[in-house]
Amino acid sequence: MGHHYIPVTSLSSGIGQEVRPDIYCLCIQVVNVCFIGNPAQPHDWFLIDAGMPKSADEILSAAQSRFGKNNRPKAILLTHGHFDHIGAVIELAQHWDAPVFAHELEFPYLTGTSNYPEPDSGVEGGLVAKLSPLFPNEAINVGEHLKMLPADGSIPDIPEWRWIHTPGHSPGHVSFFRNEDRSLIGRCFYYG
Repeated sequence: MGHHYIPVTSLSSGIGQEVRPDIYCLCIQVVNVCFIGNPAQPHDWFLIDAGMPKSADEILSAAQSRFGKNNRPKAILLTHGHFDHIGAVIELAQHWDAPVFAHELEFPYLTGTSNYPEPDSGVEGGLVAKLSPLFPNEAINVGEHLKMLPADGSIPDIPEWRWIHTPGHSPGHVSFFRNEDRSLIGRCFYYG
């Protein structure tokens, strides 16, 4: 996966934003990862998505700054399996020995079984759509760390959050929702 590094970035790359005391979003190149958990409880946190290829060191550094050294997440939660959201997932899962949860419809792309379909650059959607044929669509194999999100919409070890199937961007795309404060995280964008 590391050979698919794409040298693009945004002005906000490397900048994190605490949007709630227990929700911290960090931009890595052009995508976000989110840390869910209160830093005052450093043994009880989750990572949503795993950034771009070659972003593991940046994610590990941010996690250490926020939750302290050697405090691994309870799990890595994936919104979907596109390259820009799973770039460091294998390295992070192995480093932390953490489970990786995804929707069952994303499993072919996360178990090395099937590649995503070739993108259609003819769709309207601006520059990103036109560049999409350059983006990797190959499956990866997360291995033994990969776990299926429970069918009832719950998320293990984080009962106040649930997942919602929001297909369209990918077959098994999910968003994460907390009813208490109406927080929604989808493709690692926070809405609240």
